[in-house]
This record gives sequence, C-alpha cells and structure tokens, in this order.
Amino acid sequence: MHPPHGARHRDAPRVTLLTEGTYPHSHGGVSVWCDQLVGGMSNVDFTVLAVTGTGREPLVWDLPPHVLHVRTVPLWGPAPPGRAPRGRERHRLAAAYERFLAALLDPRAEDGFGPALYRLAHAAADGRLGPFLRGDRAITVLTSVWNRPGPVREARPTLHDAVTATGLLEHALRPLAAPGPRDGVAHAVSGGLAALPGLVARERYGVPLLLTEHGVYLRERYLGYRTAAYRWPVKALMLGFFRLLAEETYRRASLITPGNRYNRLWEERGGAAPEAIRTVYNGVDPAAFPPAGPEPGGPVLSWAGRVDPIKDLETLIRAFALVRAELPTARLRLFGGTPRGGEAYRERCRALAAELGHGEAVVFEGRVEDIRDAYAAGSVVMLSSISEGFPFTLIEAMSCGRATVSTDVGGVREAVGDTGLVVPPRDPAAMAAAALELLRDAERRRAMGEAARLRVIEQFTLRRTIDTFRAVYRELSDPATPAAPGARVPGVRAAGGTRVGSAAG
Repeated sequence: MHPPHGARHRDAPRVTLLTEGTYPHSHGGVSVWCDQLVGGMSNVDFTVLAVTGTGREPLVWDLPPHVLHVRTVPLWGPAPPGRAPRGRERHRLAAAYERFLAALLDPRAEDGFGPALYRLAHAAADGRLGPFLRGDRAITVLTSVWNRPGPVREARPTLHDAVTATGLLEHALRPLAAPGPRDGVAHAVSGGLAALPGLVARERYGVPLLLTEHGVYLRERYLGYRTAAYRWPVKALMLGFFRLLAEETYRRASLITPGNRYNRLWEERGGAAPEAIRTVYNGVDPAAFPPAGPEPGGPVLSWAGRVDPIKDLETLIRAFALVRAELPTARLRLFGGTPRGGEAYRERCRALAAELGHGEAVVFEGRVEDIRDAYAAGSVVMLSSISEGFPFTLIEAMSCGRATVSTDVGGVREAVGDTGLVVPPRDPAAMAAAALELLRDAERRRAMGEAARLRVIEQFTLRRTIDTFRAVYRELSDPATPAAPGARVPGVRAAGGTRVGSAAG
C-alpha cells in the first residue's frame, strides 16, 4: 500500500477506482484513460485499488493531489496473512466452496454462484479463505465435485489438475480480501478480478458499482486460455469462473459504460439490463495531438502499442512482407514497450520478420517519449489487434491526421467510420492490400487524414468524456438521485445508440 497522497476536498464526490494490471503501475491504453479521467476531475477525491502482479510494481504515473490513496492487491506476491478455519467454521466454508465450484461446472447450479461468492468474501475478510484454499481440504472438495457425472469427469482430471486449478482460484480470489469502499462510488475500469472488491462493497454497504469496459474481459480470457498450457478440466473451471463473474458483475452494476457499442452485445448476453448500459467513447485532446506534418520519405507503415500477443504483430509482419513484395523500399516501424513476461513474444516476432526475409526493414523502436512521433513516423498507421475496445492509438493517430488501416474488432469501426480502411483480423492478405492501396495514393491518404481529424474533433474529445463521467459520478453519489437505468446524462448514448442529452457520446 502506498501512503496517502493528498488531502480530502470538503463535499467532493468520492470515487474508488478499481483497476487490474494497469493504472497507476503500468502504461497502456486503459492506463492513459484512467490518467486522463483522474487528471480532468480535480474536484473529485479518488482512491485507487489496483490489482497487480507482485505488489512490488512502481508507480509509473505522476498522481495529482486529489488521488488520496493507492492500495495494491498483489495476485502473485507472498501469501497474505491469516489462519485456516477449524471445526464448524471449516465445515461451513467447505460447503460454501463446494457450492461455488458446482456453479462453475454445472449449469443447473449457476444460481448458487453469487451467494457462494459473497460467503467466500466474508471468509476472505477474516483472513481464512486463503489458508483454506492452500490446504488439502480445498483440493478434496474440488476432486469430489469433478467426480460428479458430467463432461469434466469424462476428461479424467488428475490430482495435478486439482492442485493447479485450486492454486489459480486462490490467487484469483485474493481481491475479495481487499479493503473496498464503504461509501462513494466504486468504479471498475474493467470487468473480471478488478470488479471483485466493488461487488463486495455493493453487497455489504450498498456502494454503487460503475463498470467501464474498454475491451471485453471475458472474451480476452477465452482468447488467452486457448493457448494456455493447462489441461481441459482446469480451463473449464477457470473459464466457468470468469464467465459467472462477468455475469454477476453485469447484473449487479448500477451502471455500465462500455467504451463502444460492440461491448454492449457481450454485456446484454451476460445478463445486463439494456437500459442500464450507456456507451461513453474514449476521447483525446485534439490540441495535444495536432496534425503530424509531412510524411516520411518513402513508404513507411507505423504501429504503436504494447508488444503483446493480443496485438497480433505476427499478422502485421506477414502483411508487411506482402507489401514489401510490391514496394521493396517499404519499412515497418513498431513503437511501444514490452510488458514483463512478453519478451519471448517480441523475439518470436523478430524471428518471423527475419524468416520472411525482412528483418532489416522491421524495426522495434521500443517506448517513445512522445507518442506523436510514432504516428508521424508513418505514411499509414496500422492496427492489427485481435481484440480491442475503443483504442486510443487509433483516435490519437486520427487526430494527428494520419490515414489508418485497422482490424475490425471491438469499437474500431465505430471510431474510424469512413475515414480509414478496416479489414478482418488475422488476414495478412487483406491488411496488405489495404496498406498498398493507401501507400500508392497520396491524395487519398491526405483526404482521409483530414477527415479523420475532423471526426475526432466532432465526436471523440477528451472534454466530452470527462464531463460525462463527472455527471455520472454525481448521479451515483447523490442519494436524492439514485442511479436509475436510462437516466439522462449529457454526452452518453443510451441503449440502442440513440442520443441522450446535449452532447453525443
């Protein structure tokens, strides 16, 4: 836990920002969004409850004085203190854990997920859940549930599977023990584990829970577990947990503000009431991202982001190889850092570029001090992700007046409109064809870039985003005006995309 950072404002709204793997300990699009939100609301008192890896991550953002506290919840650090329950208490906790596991594996038992989760949360607050999950009884309970008739038993889970799955759940449930808010607003900036303290605060103290999804957390867990090195019984258990956690969060949130309309499809399917969902687009300051100026000499494609499998740089590199077959002087410049643990993926991408014969033309530039330099470095800015929300790099590049080629994921098509080219994900040929189309037509690039900047100015400004969330915080904080699904807040799109209030989202 970091020390208090500032002093409270009298009568200021109080917001607890719930994050996972992002602000204020990491860079990236969601962290940028959090920094902009917090920095734009000096009249709101913020506490940040950050789910992190080890708890030793440094702060990488300068925090303003109205961020009063930063508390960390390490998932993979040393085991938190506590003692295992005994006697009747141990029996009751084992029974609740059995109901919890049954909900993850048996569709007929899913209604028991919420009650069991909150029973586990009480044990976590008393320091008993972690020691219980690290003991033999938890493994025995899981093997018993796995051995009930059903598809998991048919997969013949092993004792090693049970130990692995129990360990994963013990770490994933650590946020249940976090000291969440007792008043104000709990604002989860993603679904999943970050929302756990908010769910507990809503259950115990009636604290309104605001959920903002940029990407779709559940979809990204599905994508990640496809290649995870676990056997199917472990994957089935963990994905069952993430699915039911998403559904519980959607049902219990006072308000859901996805960053694009694509996300609302997942949220509605997960049980969210359509009238409780309001789309609030990300925004940038057009003055901070002015036109980038002259293009580089020669055909250059640029990309900006974190070097991560979800950004699918392999497809981009394969597409670039096809571009270079037509334009031998073309270059690809990749700007962005590599998260800890992602070094192997970066080297795999380097090896792919070399294998295709273009290693010298694909340059990993690393983090750049001024991200605008990354957009100015290319004649066309590329985005190759297989999952996105409403990507900052895209609207920043648009604000800089650069033509873009992007994959059709998340809110990309909503952002681009007709000011850039959108192609299917994981399709190198389509991406290469779009890039060649723009690289060969300077006039079209110029027209698209101008239209893209105008679109940002008209629809996706930072001021509009901040004003919208300020109004949402006031609405949820004021007991006299409790959060009512569909209530009017300036700058927010209601269900179905119709405009509400004086400003479009």
